[in-house]
Amino acid sequence: MVYILIAILMFGMLIAIHEFGHFITAKLLGVRVEEFSIGMGPQLLSRKRGETRYTLRLLPIGGFCAMEGEEEDTDSPGSFQSKPVWARLIILAAGAFLNFVTGLLIVLILFVPAKGFRMETVGGFLEGYGIEGCGLQPGDRFLAVDGQPVLVYGDAAFLLGRAGDTVDFLVLRDGEKVEVEAQIPYQEKDTEEGHTRLRGIQLGTEVRPATPLVTVEMAARQSLDYVRMVWYSLGDLIRGAVGFRDLSGPIGIVSAIGQVGSQAETTAQAFTGIMTLVAFIAINLAVMNLLPIPALDGGRIFFLLVGAVVRLFTHEKLDPKYENAVNMAGFFCLLALMVVVAINDISKLIR
Repeated sequence: MVYILIAILMFGMLIAIHEFGHFITAKLLGVRVEEFSIGMGPQLLSRKRGETRYTLRLLPIGGFCAMEGEEEDTDSPGSFQSKPVWARLIILAAGAFLNFVTGLLIVLILFVPAKGFRMETVGGFLEGYGIEGCGLQPGDRFLAVDGQPVLVYGDAAFLLGRAGDTVDFLVLRDGEKVEVEAQIPYQEKDTEEGHTRLRGIQLGTEVRPATPLVTVEMAARQSLDYVRMVWYSLGDLIRGAVGFRDLSGPIGIVSAIGQVGSQAETTAQAFTGIMTLVAFIAINLAVMNLLPIPALDGGRIFFLLVGAVVRLFTHEKLDPKYENAVNMAGFFCLLALMVVVAINDISKLIR
């Protein structure tokens, strides 16, 4: 139960950080904030300080930073619409930016105790595959596979699993970068674990000493790897490689964080596992919020840029009612999706 409470607290923290990004940039850029809310639904707590009302609401599934002039055009100097495009872009992107920075800082804190970081290399070749002359050499450290950078340990194996029979490699060999185009098709083999498909490359490991600069670099690499994982997941969802039942909402996320904590053997392992998942969720939120989907920050940024282009060519403002209508429709669609995903999460918990 304690891990479920921690999970709810962590999820609420990420929402608060996201909305705080909008709030603080709006304040700094002279936009009047009417309400800053954590959570959605019925109001639990409320307090007004200055021009802003601060509220805590029942459902920990979102939040909002209500600014003057968001929904309508107004001439007030403190309104959102009165600010230049660059200022509105900063305000809209600030939430996602703070989520990404939060994930990066969590990863960095988790990496500080490390004495070294593993990187994947060519360990050798399995017998019977006939790929010894493919151009790779034992000891080569993978830098990229088919143009995709190998950022952290596990990337080479993952990218090899998605590549075709002909694979372009960039490897580090004796301190120099070497490009290799290799023919390494999958072959069906019977192993001790059963019938499987293998390429014949044995992956090895090289350890980079954890100097302060390397630690910061690896934290940045891990954060960018999380971004790439989100994009791959979206691509798999669009192509149908993963199904709708694989989606999770707040209930599923809280459940996953709770499971990570409860399945750990020690408190230290539980903390590391939970914070690793929180870092990934923070970066996931950053990426998802910047997608050009109505009602999300990315959708609002898209309309802002479209409005700037319209004004550039016609010298007229794009009527906010069009954006509001699309955002409202998008909001109800997202709300319906959240309900369906929540039902899916609950059904998975019951099963």
